[in-house]
Amino acid sequence: MSGERPLELAERGLGLTEGEAQVTVIRERSLVSRFARSHPTQATRVDTSTVEVLCVRDGHTAAASTDRTDDEALVAAASRAAAAAQASAYSGPGSYPGLPGPAPARAHEGHDPVTARLDPTTAGRALEAAFAAAADGGLEAFGIWSAGAVETAIASSAGVRATDSVTDAFAKVICRDGEGRSGFASDTAVRAADIDVAAVARRAAERVPRGALGDVAPGEYPVVLEAEAVGVLLEFLAWLGFNGLAHAEGRGALSGRLGRRVAAPAVNLSDSPRFAHTLPRAFDAEGVPKAPLPLIQDGVAHRVVHDTSSAAVAGGAATSTGHALAAGGTSDGPVPTNLVLIGGGAADEHELAAPIERGLYVARLWYVNPVRERDALLTGMTRDGTYLIEDGRITRPVRDVRFTDGVLRLLEATEALGARQRLVSEGEFYGRRFATGVVCPPLRAGGFRVNA
Repeated sequence: MSGERPLELAERGLGLTEGEAQVTVIRERSLVSRFARSHPTQATRVDTSTVEVLCVRDGHTAAASTDRTDDEALVAAASRAAAAAQASAYSGPGSYPGLPGPAPARAHEGHDPVTARLDPTTAGRALEAAFAAAADGGLEAFGIWSAGAVETAIASSAGVRATDSVTDAFAKVICRDGEGRSGFASDTAVRAADIDVAAVARRAAERVPRGALGDVAPGEYPVVLEAEAVGVLLEFLAWLGFNGLAHAEGRGALSGRLGRRVAAPAVNLSDSPRFAHTLPRAFDAEGVPKAPLPLIQDGVAHRVVHDTSSAAVAGGAATSTGHALAAGGTSDGPVPTNLVLIGGGAADEHELAAPIERGLYVARLWYVNPVRERDALLTGMTRDGTYLIEDGRITRPVRDVRFTDGVLRLLEATEALGARQRLVSEGEFYGRRFATGVVCPPLRAGGFRVNA
């Protein structure tokens, strides 16, 4: 980039386009360290810039990207995007109403200069801490430590000039014994220094089953879901329920249900990009500022989220709520990426379990997939820490079970929420680094549907 800042590069790229266009520059720097059997296995360092050019022609959009920053490469990307948008326009006018204009975005505290240095010794110390904590329990540690710094800049023909810098760090530890039984824990934060990897490993070790594993018969069980499990359910609800495109097309889980009770009165869920424990951003992929948005209040569904494209499909008074995942929108639609579920009064998972005569404690869910989008019905497996609850106590470990249940049904059956919220995230990136997470507490629900 020859010392050129991302916004300067975006400005230069815009100057090489014709007509309605947006240029987005994303610079990612990151470190990833993977480990298995308490030994490092892979270390990756990324330092790359991507330039994306979006062109709009008669309501149609098309984009092209390049990792080169010379004028020739920028002109070529702009030409590809313009040609594709124009080819689409030959079929008739499109629905995209045009790029949004500029609006002021509020600052946030989502960037930590120390984390942004990406000191490799921090990763080394994190792995050593995980290995030592696992060894204290006679276990081996598997997992990942990662940190990144991402700067995004947007320049558009509509007058948007915006830049944002964020950092994030993530640690996941799976502790495993000699018989393959495992426990899981993770942590995510803006600041790498806020993650105590030894504490993460100790939580994972505590969840490793001791003794013989029991079996759970198919049926419906009262359940205590740890924050990691709750976060997965809410991430799916983001796509299946709060997605403005799915809602506008009548296939969303909240279609026809806004203004109605869809969850227990204790459930208050919002998209809160400036909440203290989330991973904030100033604006979305079209430069529209982020702002807090209530989604479910006292169990009543209030809103879905939109980008410019989905708002045009919805019509009426719908406008972008600042949730574009890509300039011009995507075929998957917009989703909230800063979900916050407000906590309740239960001190911890043990207090949540106290009223349950016989039920399940679930630390984590995996291999989760939607069954019916319209009902937010999911199927998946429990993993790395599934226990019976007997007479109000978390007791014997059981084999992982398959479940098929609806996210909204579980929220409607929610009886109590933990007082302590945690930021939970997948934290592994198989493309560009775009760190998101859900801030949520553990919860107790009146039923959890286990399959044969």
